[in-house]
Amino acid sequence: MPRAVFEKFATLQMLDVSVPTTDGRELLLVRHTEPSRELALLLHQLDLELPPQPPPKIRAAKSGTL
Repeated sequence: MPRAVFEKFATLQMLDVSVPTTDGRELLLVRHTEPSRELALLLHQLDLELPPQPPPKIRAAKSGTL
């Protein structure tokens, strides 16, 4: 594949968003950025699809937190 194709894919990012709750648990959101218009077109041309955003996860309170 040409270098430009890899450069387009490099713009897609994955991130974990961690939000503490008031009861000591943690809400974890694993997310990917929305593709740019150019990348979305490239994905379509390659007949590729990004997976749906996964549902949030809740982690138990760490011992000794409460």
